[in-house]
Amino acid sequence: MTTTTGTTTTTPTGTPDAGAAGTWRLGDLTVNRLGLGAMRLMGSLGAPAPRPREESIAVLRRAVELGVNHIDTAAFYFLPTRSANELIGAALQPYADDLVITTKIGAAQSRDGRFEPYARPDQLRGHVEENIRQLGLDHLDVVNLRWGTGLVREPGSVAEHVGALADLRDAGLVRHVGVSNVLPEQLDEALSITPVVCVQNRYGLTERDDDGLLARCGELGIAFVPFFSVGASVAGAIPDGTHHDAGEAEVAAVAAAHGATPAQVRLAWTLHRGPHVLAIPGTGSVAHLEQNVAAAGLRLTDDDLATLDGIAPAA
Repeated sequence: MTTTTGTTTTTPTGTPDAGAAGTWRLGDLTVNRLGLGAMRLMGSLGAPAPRPREESIAVLRRAVELGVNHIDTAAFYFLPTRSANELIGAALQPYADDLVITTKIGAAQSRDGRFEPYARPDQLRGHVEENIRQLGLDHLDVVNLRWGTGLVREPGSVAEHVGALADLRDAGLVRHVGVSNVLPEQLDEALSITPVVCVQNRYGLTERDDDGLLARCGELGIAFVPFFSVGASVAGAIPDGTHHDAGEAEVAAVAAAHGATPAQVRLAWTLHRGPHVLAIPGTGSVAHLEQNVAAAGLRLTDDDLATLDGIAPAA
């Protein structure tokens, strides 16, 4: 049971609650809309040293305690001596019945930290099996076809790759299919082949090229799952070096009015974009995790949303 006090929803003990923003269904799987991205669990990609293992384990276990039941990961989230998938398995097995682990395939990282050429359709089974093995599962709940090797979306037909992923679903290795880093026409192409339960694209307060795609996903009942929804506002948080300072004053003012942090306001704004929008902020800090989860209960006013919506997206 939760209670609402002012503009923030918490449990009776004041503990952040990942369920405070409501739920959404990924196919037949119900998740709380505030989840966890696993990329930062082992440390930043390319970092000279991994994050201490015990800290990452603590983040995962605390996340589940706070009601997080949607974790986004990938086999290519690893450093030489640390893997996000291995950390998830070590921290959370045996997995709770309601825990949904979403993975990405298509892109792959070599052992020296460089991204390999994009996978051919016939290589996707190996990617799926690698995630299954690392996570200690017999199938994957949701698998996103992560299109392209970089962060810039690449045009081209996704039909053969989506078809191969649909075949893996029919073979029982995958439960539901999603797509990531795609253009609107690529979602249309994927939908002509198989049901799609989620679209995971880069999107946030100052990166809003996908406003139209987000709205269309809502019309279709497809989850829209932004990545880097907060990262663009933090210098060094995104691998390509993107940093947007647009709207910092406005975000700070809304945060001060709610006794919140700017990051919490950005997450709350993301969740306010529609009931089908899920958030998967990543962190390797328990304190930061708790702040992120608390954002699920942050209720922005109409005036807040007008202020934030009025911030000009980055060029």
